[in-house]
Amino acid sequence: MIRAESVESRSDAAGAGARMLNHMVEYRSEGDLDSVYGALAHRVRRELVGQLSSSPGDGAKVTELAGRFEISLAAVSKHIRVLEDAGLVKRSIRGREHPLQLEGGPLGIASLWLEPYRRFWNDRLDALEALVRRGRAT
Repeated sequence: MIRAESVESRSDAAGAGARMLNHMVEYRSEGDLDSVYGALAHRVRRELVGQLSSSPGDGAKVTELAGRFEISLAAVSKHIRVLEDAGLVKRSIRGREHPLQLEGGPLGIASLWLEPYRRFWNDRLDALEALVRRGRAT
């Protein structure tokens, strides 16, 4: 969902009668590319994604995931919440248990965005390799 807002504010430096119009656009959608990369920007969250990618089909418990870090359970829970907000993690409720599962869709979107750059770097590295090989041949 994309929501646009206009916010009017007065700047005291510009005088009481002056108005400045500030247009803000907030992007809020699960799996949004910015939120996915933002969520993956922290080492702990990347490690959580890695752990969830290899967890059994019924999901992993927060306490199981938290045991591998030297931070508090509350801190791990906050990191998990960021992953949930980005659409990368889905929480089920089974009685008192809340198993977590990795949602692959947003990772696929992020991967598709990276694909042209992967080709760019592969082409550059292939050209460098050819140049090095030619230099060795002479």
